[in-house]
Amino acid sequence: MVKSNNLKLTLCASIALAGSVLPVLAGPTVTASAKETQTLVEESQKSAISGDLGFNITSQYINRGVVRENQGVIGQPYIDLYFNVYEGEGFLNRVSFVLGAWGSLHSAKTHAIAGSTTSGWYEFDYSAGIAFTVARNLTITPSYAEFNSPNDAFSASRNLNVRLDYNDSELLGAFALHPHFTYLRELEGKVGNGKSQGNYYEVGVAPALPAFGPVTVTIPLTTAFGSNRFYAGNQGFGYFSGGVNAAVALDFIPAAYGSWTVNAGATYYYLNGSLSKANSIQAQGNNTFVFNGGLNLAF
Repeated sequence: MVKSNNLKLTLCASIALAGSVLPVLAGPTVTASAKETQTLVEESQKSAISGDLGFNITSQYINRGVVRENQGVIGQPYIDLYFNVYEGEGFLNRVSFVLGAWGSLHSAKTHAIAGSTTSGWYEFDYSAGIAFTVARNLTITPSYAEFNSPNDAFSASRNLNVRLDYNDSELLGAFALHPHFTYLRELEGKVGNGKSQGNYYEVGVAPALPAFGPVTVTIPLTTAFGSNRFYAGNQGFGYFSGGVNAAVALDFIPAAYGSWTVNAGATYYYLNGSLSKANSIQAQGNNTFVFNGGLNLAF
């Protein structure tokens, strides 16, 4: 009987000890493993690919000062993809591979060639480049851009493009101007309305007003010039434009589906003499306005 009681006590003690030790041994190990797994999953979900896409409707299509269409409905879809290649803390902070595609669809089919199977598809552009961010705030993006016309309204244009963007938010805060400069060299075909390949220069700023809830308002201002007969008559000044654009964030859409906004805006153009007379069908003088609106998704 004594042996039996001792055996029972021994078994009970063993079970109690196991019950107290196992949680200590197993509990923290399982939890740590779960946390490590969760961290690895979260890190694996950080994508090196970002981008934006959208669709705009505009009252006129003006490309670098040249009026291309102002009749009917004009719809312009686009997509941009950014592939993050490098990030660092030195002088070179970021390197990204950039791909873009853009189109212009015209209901009026003003310039379409008779018999075209894509008569409403006026333009399809694509570009490829590399963006280098240096000194934290200056981004330099050299790229190749090709502009094509599915409805044969114009011959293909092949170009080299260099764009500089400076983020002056650290210097000016809420009064940041976000200046940019663009240089385009025509290699084959025409973007401007001149007779031979030339150069295009653009400088602009896009200050923003203080955000009002989900509403962001920007005021883009741009001046452009052309050389080597980029514009007809080899005129240096091309155009000036100034506008107001408002974007409203659709915060009711879950963040997992990206950042959605709707936008609307108006832009005033002052065109030089050769541009205002570029197309007799569309000539409206030196002064013209463009109204636009659309939907955008950034991810």
